This record gives sequence, structure tokens and C-alpha cells, in this order.
Amino acid sequence: MKVLKFGGTSVGSVENLKRVTDIISRDNETKIVVCSAMSGVTDQLVRLTENIKFADTVAIAKNLDALEKKHFDLIAQLIQVETSRNLLYDKVSRIITQLFDISCQPYSNEVNSLIITSGETLLTEIFAIFLKESGCSVQLLYAKDFMYVESADQPNINNVARKLHEQIEDLPTATVYLTQGFVCRNREEKISHLKRGGSDYTATIIGAATNASEVQIWTDIDGLHNNDPRYVENTHPIAHLTYNEAAELAYFGAKILHPQTVSPVVDREIPVLLKNTFNPDAQGTVISNAIGTKGLKAISAKDGITAIKIKSNRMLMAHGFLRRIFEVFDKFETAIDMITTSEIAISLTIDDTKNLEEIIKEIKQYAHITVQEDYSIICIVGEAVIDDKNTSKLFDILNHIPVRMISYGGSNNNISLLVEKERKIETLRFLNAKLFDAAPLISAN
Repeated sequence: MKVLKFGGTSVGSVENLKRVTDIISRDNETKIVVCSAMSGVTDQLVRLTENIKFADTVAIAKNLDALEKKHFDLIAQLIQVETSRNLLYDKVSRIITQLFDISCQPYSNEVNSLIITSGETLLTEIFAIFLKESGCSVQLLYAKDFMYVESADQPNINNVARKLHEQIEDLPTATVYLTQGFVCRNREEKISHLKRGGSDYTATIIGAATNASEVQIWTDIDGLHNNDPRYVENTHPIAHLTYNEAAELAYFGAKILHPQTVSPVVDREIPVLLKNTFNPDAQGTVISNAIGTKGLKAISAKDGITAIKIKSNRMLMAHGFLRRIFEVFDKFETAIDMITTSEIAISLTIDDTKNLEEIIKEIKQYAHITVQEDYSIICIVGEAVIDDKNTSKLFDILNHIPVRMISYGGSNNNISLLVEKERKIETLRFLNAKLFDAAPLISAN
């Protein structure tokens, strides 16, 4: 079995859904197809949750009307059989009514999740009928009935596998099992979600649960590029990445992948393929355990970084000072991205500032703390990157761009630089010219 995931752009129009259908129908292998909401729909639903927070009934009604019209228009253009169209109009209307009823409730995390995960259901209800009209043997699965992950950070794969198997066993045999990305159930078995971009993560959780032969992530670009093509010219897709390299790039800003995508499949050694819906014959990127090449591979950037400098009140580092610092961040469930230390001070970065005031309040009891916002982390990635003779060229950047922090050593395949956000694009372009106008990657052998 293969697992194929298609993102919002891939399912964002009639023409694109027909492309996806062609890709799905290329062979008769059994596959699970995971779909995101149509492009723009999740943003609409997020706006709806804001309307609910402020009890803006006029905006709620307007938002739901627009959502219904968008999917009615899709049905009218996509579905040929009148009885199927009418059936889908009724289904979409019922879902919109349910959303209205939910919108009348006081805002809560559960209300938020129920709202923002409904776009995937709307899309897959329509797409399942279109696949049947196109001659596919298809069954629709509802992810809320089997994606009992318990914890998004450490999903219970065995639990998902058991419930998914039960769902499939209760349905007629099909070649294509269509389901929704993003949505899941938490430890309390309430509807939750896997954060933005989480449909990638859904696909690899399902891939691990079914011991799939491979997981394919279909998007709108020919694989993961060696730099951000939105800001840098002459980038190119990378043919192969290790799980570690892909995880580093995703965590530090590569938009093509959800940061946790590869974690469910690593131990099972299930390859992940990044493919382009609009150029399906392109090679794309394969992510696996194999180390085909070593050295510099790619650069990515992560915005929204806050730099924190903590200086001990004592002249020298007191025993247990670092432990006390880390305990504060752990207490407030705030992950640290980069860290550097000196004899009397520690500098670190975070990307989640919701508990920053409480963190500052605690640390101020025994240390001086300075906070600076609007930074970006630039991540240079490659297996044994420090051994690549071209890597030393990156330090030429110190002559041109102020670098707030440099971090290496926590991983053998990652060197991170912290720069002001306004210097991010300049930094990406500088490093691209320095590092990739050089010798090719060296063989792993």
C-alpha cells in the first residue's frame, strides 16, 4: 500500500482535482489518499474562529455563506450526474449548518478545532463522488474515526493502526481510500488538529500505521530546493535527503514539509517522496535512511525568532544555573531552538512567545534578561556538513552581515546563524552564492 497526500493548491480547483485524479489512477495499487482543504479555505475558517471570539454574528453568517458558495461552485463545475450534485449540495449545506451551530457556542480550543478542520471534510465529500464518476474504486474514510493520536508530538501509531484497520474492514474493498488530513483526536478523544500544514504529518502517521511501501507528498514544487526559491534565483531541487536532513530543513523553515513529517516513518524506514502535482514526471526529492552524498545540501530560514540573553547576577556561573534556566522553559512548555553559552551568560532563541512574560518574570529573580525580537534563523544543512571544505566559506558572511549567534555541535548536519529578519533575504542570497557556486557534493563512499 502507498499513501499519497495532496495539498491545498493541488485540490484547489476543478482543473487541479482532475490532475490529482490522473495521478491517483496511474496504477491499480491499493492506496490511501490524504487531502487538505481547498486552498484558502482553512484561512477562511481561521477568520471564522476570530468572528466567534468576538461574537460577530454578521461576519459569521457572511463567512459561512462564502464558504458554502465556494463549495457549491466546485460541485456545479465538477460533478456531472444531477442526483450526485443534489446529494452533495445537501451534504455541504448540512456541514455549513453544523458550523453555524458550533459558531453559536462560546469560543474554546475544541470549538476552534471543530471549525478549522472542517475544510478537509468538505473537500473529500465532493472529491469522493468525482472519483467514483471517474471510474475509481473509492471508499471515503473519516479521519476523526481513526486518527486517535493522543499526543501530536508523540502519536500512538499502534492505536491509529488498530482503528484504521477496523474502519477499512467495515467497508467494501476499494483501490482508493480517501481521507482528510490535519484533523485528529487528542488524549481526551476530543477533536483536535496537527497544526498548519499537518496533512503531511497525517500522511506519514498513516504510512507508519499501515507499514506503507512509501509516502508521497504532492505539492506545487519539484521537490525540496537547496534554497528558498521565493527569494533566491537559480535554486534546484535536491534528489535525495536523509531523514535527519529533511527534519532539520522542515523545522527551520522549509515550507514544503510540516516540521514533524518524517518522524513517524524513520524507524520503519518508509521513504517519503516529494512530488509536483503540476509536473508529475519530475524526479522530485526522496527522503530515506540512505546517505547518498555528504556535505552541503540546502539552506532554509525560519522567521518569528526571539533572542534572549540571560546573564547571571553572580560574577561567575553558579552551579546549577543552566539547569534552573532550562527548568523555567520546560515549565512553560517553550522549546529552545539555538543556544550559546559563555562563563557568565547564556543566549538562546525561541519561536513561541505566548508564555514569554511569565518566563521573564521567573528568570529575573536571579539573572538579568534581555529580549530582542524579529530575528530569523538561517540553517545550513547536510550530512557531515562541517567536513565539507566549502563550509568554511560561510564565515565570510561575518564581513558583510551582522550575525547575532552561530550554533554548531548539537547536530553533525546543521549549522545555524541568527540574523535580523530584515537581513534574511540578503543572507540567503549571500550564502547561496558562496556555498553553491562551489564543488559538487562528495560521495558518501
